Amino acid sequence: MDEKRLVVALVLSAAVLLLWWVVFPPPEPQRPPEQPPVEESLLSDDGLAAPPESPMAAGVERGEPELESGDELAEAVSELAASAERVVTVEGIDYEAELTNRGAQLVSYRLMEHLDREGAPVDLVRARLDGVFPFGLVDQGERPSPLNRVLWVAEETSSEGGEPVVEYKYAGPEGSASKRFTFRADGLVQVEIEVDGRDWGMVLGPGIRNPAPEELENRFAQRTGVFYLGDDVERVDAQGADQPTLVPGGGLHWVGVQDTYFLTAVIPDQRVAAATLSPMIKTADGGKFVPLPAEDELASEEEDVIRELLLVVYPGAEEFHARAFFGAKQYDRLESLGIGLEKTVNLGFFGFFAKAILRLLQWIHANIVQNYGWAIVLTTFFIRIILFPLTHKSTVSMKKMQKLNPKIQAIRAKYKSKLKDKKGRPNSEAQRKMNEEIMGLYKSEGVNPAGGCLPMILQIPVLFAFYRLLSATVELRNAPWIGWIQDLSAPDPLYVLPIVMGGSQFLQQKLAPAGGDPMQRRIFMFMPIFFTILFLNFPSGLVLYWLTNNVLTIAQQAIYNRLGIGEGPKGADEEAGQDQPTKDKKRKK
Repeated sequence: MDEKRLVVALVLSAAVLLLWWVVFPPPEPQRPPEQPPVEESLLSDDGLAAPPESPMAAGVERGEPELESGDELAEAVSELAASAERVVTVEGIDYEAELTNRGAQLVSYRLMEHLDREGAPVDLVRARLDGVFPFGLVDQGERPSPLNRVLWVAEETSSEGGEPVVEYKYAGPEGSASKRFTFRADGLVQVEIEVDGRDWGMVLGPGIRNPAPEELENRFAQRTGVFYLGDDVERVDAQGADQPTLVPGGGLHWVGVQDTYFLTAVIPDQRVAAATLSPMIKTADGGKFVPLPAEDELASEEEDVIRELLLVVYPGAEEFHARAFFGAKQYDRLESLGIGLEKTVNLGFFGFFAKAILRLLQWIHANIVQNYGWAIVLTTFFIRIILFPLTHKSTVSMKKMQKLNPKIQAIRAKYKSKLKDKKGRPNSEAQRKMNEEIMGLYKSEGVNPAGGCLPMILQIPVLFAFYRLLSATVELRNAPWIGWIQDLSAPDPLYVLPIVMGGSQFLQQKLAPAGGDPMQRRIFMFMPIFFTILFLNFPSGLVLYWLTNNVLTIAQQAIYNRLGIGEGPKGADEEAGQDQPTKDKKRKK
């Protein structure tokens, strides 16, 4: 096999492997839990169960808390408790939060600029009828604290800078505790909690927002726990989790739960003992979340049930000071906070290129056209301009290879009968001489056999960077383009865009220089069918990018064909094309 076949085979193999790696990425490794296996799951009225041993003090014996009935609890509450449940609403520029004094918990956090499938603001607090809500308390066994049931005294004030502050206090039979929430101007929530004793944890989750069923089943959608520990950001896949994941407190910068576009996270202002990410499932009636049963106890219908992660942070102290983030994963905003939350935007291996393309896309959207679909088209055009030296060199090299193809085929025909002996065994000497003659032809004509392939390989990082960007950018969520394309982050509902893209790729292959042997050309002609099928369920924004890139390639090839760029002096075709027929005639004589 000559060098050209080898290079083409390597390029095709690398492209297929990289494409498979992007489309079907391997699951990210989960940090194995360090707790011993649990023997029995103790469910409370809130539907939360004891995980394995306490992450703070394994082996410490504690009595199981006894929850009093509603009447007995109301009579037992002493001087610092409210008489009725009350919800406090805090309105910001782009959010609306609701806190209840029953347990001093967050029951809703709506993002006013982001809408769900029903047209309502996205609520980052997962809906449920009962259970522990964000900022609720649990003990070391993840059993809900009785403090979640009682009514706290609420007070609304403002900070010195005029930021809304909601403060809760309780003192009674269940102990004494206080919580203070400051809704800061930078979008973070300052959280200060004080509870008697050290054996408690604060909850976020389970899960995040209320995705539609099709979003939960979308294989491109993320639903993970994420934490920044030391110098590494690690993720725990919610659907793949089958036991709690323990996150050490030492070196922990932040920890949270996220999906593709939204994030809730806690950023401790002090060293914490530990955090856990535990898989949960919803009950059949959807009323509450309960712990995922042990693997050997899973019913067949529960094996594929949607799982979410419950985050619990254990301060290991009576006081806990932290910041909390609730919001969309807008890269610039997260980066401006200066705490590394932008690392939750998964831009993949080629993140450097993806960030550069994101800056360009945002600039075009802000300064040229207020439509992300057309912004993608213009971004693709600018990228083509930047990569023009590579695409030009690739096209010219492929045209030169096309001119040499008849001569190469003549050399192969000359050695065809010599490549194997009478017993069918390969003749390495004849193979070597054929390759030397072909390489000599390349050298004499000044053609690099890899010249058409290497520039294409260098474009792969840009291609996959754009893929990751368009698959993870919240700006494209619900962003319309034209007509039936009303969400660039979702597949084309009518499949028009991928079919047109496939047609454009077929035309591109027809116009491309027909180098290589007939088998290679047939393989290339099959690629449009493969890509059309592959792109049917891809985000429309990504298909639009690929279609635009194809159209620009077709235009470039048409101009080159019209102007004769890369074809060499006139008459070369005839001279090259006459070689093989002449030799064939000599062979017949």
